Amino acid sequence: MSNDPNRYYEDIPVGVQRELGSHLVTRDEIIRFATEWDPQPFHIDEDAAQSSVFGGLTASSCHTYAISSLIFSRSPGKIATAAMLGLELQFPTAVRPEDVLTLHDLCTDQRLSSSRPGHGVVSSRTTLTNQNGEDVFVMTSSYLVRCRRAAD
Repeated sequence: MSNDPNRYYEDIPVGVQRELGSHLVTRDEIIRFATEWDPQPFHIDEDAAQSSVFGGLTASSCHTYAISSLIFSRSPGKIATAAMLGLELQFPTAVRPEDVLTLHDLCTDQRLSSSRPGHGVVSSRTTLTNQNGEDVFVMTSSYLVRCRRAAD
C-alpha cells in the first residue's frame, strides 16, 4: 500500500459530496483584497457600498473564487489533477463581512479519457455556501485527473 496522499480518478466516486472546509470573511480582508485586485467602490468604500445595488460592503467575485481555491488547497486528499478543461462560474448571493463560507464538492460524472491514456475526465459541481445555507458561489467544471495505475 502506497503512502501517496493524492486522490486519483478511481478515488473520486460519482454522486458523493465532500465538505472541504470553511473560511471566515472579514471586513478588512474584503477591503484589502479589493484594493489590490478589484478596486470597485462597493468593495472598498463602506459609504459607496451603502448606496450600491448591494446596500453594503461585499467581496468581489475574484475574491470569492480565491477563497474557494484557498479552502480547496488546504483540504486533505489533493486530487491528482493534470489540467483544467473548462469551468462555469456563478455568484448568486453576495459575500458579506463576517460570512462563514463552507466549500462542498460533488463529482457529477467521470469517464476515462480517450485521448490521454492513464487519465480520466471528472466533472464536478463545487459550491461555497454561507452560514445561512445560501450559495454564494457555484462552479461547474471538468478536469483531467491521473489514474492510479498510471501513477504506480
